[in-house]
Amino acid sequence: MREDRDQYLTVEREGAHETEISRSRFLCSLAPAGDEDEALAFVARIRAEHPTASHHCYAYVLGADSSTRKASDDGEPGGTAGVPMLHMLTRRGVTGVVAVVTRYFGGTKLGAGGLIRAYGGVVGEALDALGTVARRRYRRLTVVTDHQRAGRLENELRGGAYPVLDVRYGAEVALEVGVPEAELDAFRARVADATAGSARVDVGGELYHPA
Repeated sequence: MREDRDQYLTVEREGAHETEISRSRFLCSLAPAGDEDEALAFVARIRAEHPTASHHCYAYVLGADSSTRKASDDGEPGGTAGVPMLHMLTRRGVTGVVAVVTRYFGGTKLGAGGLIRAYGGVVGEALDALGTVARRRYRRLTVVTDHQRAGRLENELRGGAYPVLDVRYGAEVALEVGVPEAELDAFRARVADATAGSARVDVGGELYHPA
């Protein structure tokens, strides 16, 4: 488990990488996933896209603290496919990720050691090919101010370290901003200074945004 729970690594987008070992094709498909439903839906989609493949083994790690982990050998000898895939994901320190390795059997048996190296290895190669992105945990804050002060405040926030997620205009202006938990008091002080104490700051739930 990582010590810094406010930041984690994940894949930014879907992608795939293929390798051939002893005439068997190993195609690793990776995707970001927010929960188990998303992960399993991706597994089902890859399975449907490759209906003639011999196996669709998968592994996923979910949650900012990597607390949800699952692996499937999908008919390969126990512990030779899903587990090494899962070990590779955890060794690389990624989460919010699902990996599916689609195997087209080439006629040559690889043995337990060969399968472990193949399944774990192709996941590592896919991570290298796609790359990873760091995401950081924020609290979603809504800052409500008048139109006269909103423009200056938005410019100041966008020029700083706080991601502005949304701006809504009505009788007043509401800016949604991501702020690290440890910086909430400093953020409130900054907003009060920029708006002469007239803005209202409402604290919402957690979100994860590129670091």
